[in-house]
Amino acid sequence: MILAVDIGNSDVVIGMFNDENLLQSRRIRTRLHQSIDEYEMLVRGMLFACNFSLKETKGAVLSSVVPELTDVFSRLIENMIGQLPVKVSSDLNLGIKINTEDPSKIGHDRLINAAAAYKQYKTSLVVIDCGTATTLDVVTTDGVFQGGIICPGLSISSEELFSKAAQLFQVNLEMPKNLIGKNTADSLKSGLIYGYGGMIESLINRLVKEINQHGDTNPKVIITGGLAPKILTILPKVIYHENLTLHGLYLCYSMNISR
Repeated sequence: MILAVDIGNSDVVIGMFNDENLLQSRRIRTRLHQSIDEYEMLVRGMLFACNFSLKETKGAVLSSVVPELTDVFSRLIENMIGQLPVKVSSDLNLGIKINTEDPSKIGHDRLINAAAAYKQYKTSLVVIDCGTATTLDVVTTDGVFQGGIICPGLSISSEELFSKAAQLFQVNLEMPKNLIGKNTADSLKSGLIYGYGGMIESLINRLVKEINQHGDTNPKVIITGGLAPKILTILPKVIYHENLTLHGLYLCYSMNISR
């Protein structure tokens, strides 16, 4: 059994693997001021509820874009399984090369998403992650991560709008019945969902055009992240992978466990 932990800005996602098979995944809210004991109690309880045996866990892998929690979860994992996790970094073997100004500054989630997608498809890619931030990254046919684009996420955009516009109010982030809203709530839903989806669609088209100009033709477009399902109907040509990041973590573990 392998434990995979992805610390994001909004959620900590935990996956439980038996070999390459993802048995279950769960998420808890990211809280910067929660103690290691509180987090450990939450994680142990969650794993117990999933019938996941820590005694049978032979290793763990950790990715984090929240520096304040990286050491917390490293020690938490060591407390639970008796060893430190493999920590994702640009120095590890991920099965892809990295062509950016400073690979160490690239978010770990972006790297493992790209690695997991490339392992599966072995072709040029646009890899999208819809989370707190939205990222669109490019991988070439020969497996080179070229960097990409970072945009505000759907939730952040909506929260900023609601906090700054006095007469607007919070709405559920869901597809409206019609594009043209007949009331304020539906008009907001249209603007947020179609606006966000339209932004991503436009960026995909621009990236594909640039990729084609550099010799890679017709890249596959892969999308993941907690907010991706909100816009899938707007982007019918993309390939949705619910647990791409967790599979990227397992790939990182399996390729670097001997280090």
